[in-house]
Amino acid sequence: MTSLHNRHIKPQILAGLNGDNWRLADYVSRGGYQALKKILTEGITPEAIIAELKSSALRGRGGAGFPTGLKWSFMPRQFPGQKYLVCNSDEGEPGTFKDRDILRYNPHILIEGMAIAAYAMGVSVGYNYIHGEIWAEYTRFEEALEEARAAGFLGDKILGSEFSFQLHGFHGYGAYICGEETALLESLEGKKGQPRFKPPFPASFGLYGKPTTINNTETFAAVPWIIMNGGAAFLEVGKINNGGTKIFSISGDVTYPGNYEIPLGTSFATLLELAGGMRGGKKIKMVIPGGSSAPVVPGNIMMQTDMDYDGIAKAGSMLGSGAVIVMDETRCAVKSLLRLSYFYFEESCGQCTPCREGTGWMYRMIHRIEHGQGRMEDLDLLNSIADNIQGRTICALGDAAAMPVRAFVKHYRDEFAYHIENKRCLVGPGAAAHAHHSDDLVLETA
Repeated sequence: MTSLHNRHIKPQILAGLNGDNWRLADYVSRGGYQALKKILTEGITPEAIIAELKSSALRGRGGAGFPTGLKWSFMPRQFPGQKYLVCNSDEGEPGTFKDRDILRYNPHILIEGMAIAAYAMGVSVGYNYIHGEIWAEYTRFEEALEEARAAGFLGDKILGSEFSFQLHGFHGYGAYICGEETALLESLEGKKGQPRFKPPFPASFGLYGKPTTINNTETFAAVPWIIMNGGAAFLEVGKINNGGTKIFSISGDVTYPGNYEIPLGTSFATLLELAGGMRGGKKIKMVIPGGSSAPVVPGNIMMQTDMDYDGIAKAGSMLGSGAVIVMDETRCAVKSLLRLSYFYFEESCGQCTPCREGTGWMYRMIHRIEHGQGRMEDLDLLNSIADNIQGRTICALGDAAAMPVRAFVKHYRDEFAYHIENKRCLVGPGAAAHAHHSDDLVLETA
């Protein structure tokens, strides 16, 4: 993990973590589990915890950015039966690798955050659904759970109180669709991971048909700091409506790819500087600021953009999971979109016709353009297909497939046209000769 920090920044989740100091003793030495102790010994009410979360302006760090305190308030605390708490560690978004580093370097902060959430919502059982392709992180989380149980931070009558909370790890199956919260619940129940119709929402009908709250790994990990320091202090670290720090996974054509925890509202230019700038001194061309499902933004616009929910929305994209994919002047927009469109074609669960058929159609059309077989009318047709997918599916995977297509065609239409007219790339290795990519995945055109 690369972790460089400006001296004015106070990281809360990934601060100076490496090697074996993920264990319980090290976490406790850094003040770990003090927030949970504070709640149980001082008798802080669930209502006060939720109010603190609301004042912090902590928003969901998994992609949707929904206010955390508000989500917690939806849980019917007086429901007489079983209720569940679920952590979404199914980090399948291309470009995103922050949650696995939390599990790898600081698993106890997640456990403490989930325990506090369970107390606030009156929940006694929780699950952490961990992406199926990260086995080492799953086993480490299981070790951390054992440490926490042995020390009395999990289980029955935690720290001698009347509060009990059982937390379990669950190793997923690797499907991107299981990152969607209701598909995750289906998978957790042992079924095929396909999204559910909403309503009903998980807060009223979730895991096993019981009230359930689902948050992202990073969201839960932010909770202990808020309890110890106050919601107002967390908000001050960021900006209005964008409280606290955020971990950005920056990758691509930068000198030092890695995870950087910075206050929300920090400029993209500062983040790029922390990552060592553009690799090889090349010029920035385009940035995907929130994971592969976020619309691409031209580099010159990103250099004037702040890294927060509102700032990135103003630039025409979304903060999403915080995965920042940076591409330099040598990168071909058509080939980049080809890779993204193939991913969403492969990962569509097939439940909704617009997504099942539309993702394949878009991939095959972009494949034709990249390989010198495109037509000018394909550009408008691509937009038309994307329009007929977006907003017409049960979950947001259809939107995730459609938005990149619309953004790439909008900002780099000249490159697509150049491919069609000249049957080769405008930039990059393919610019010198006719496009030929033997390592590309090829499907027969429909």
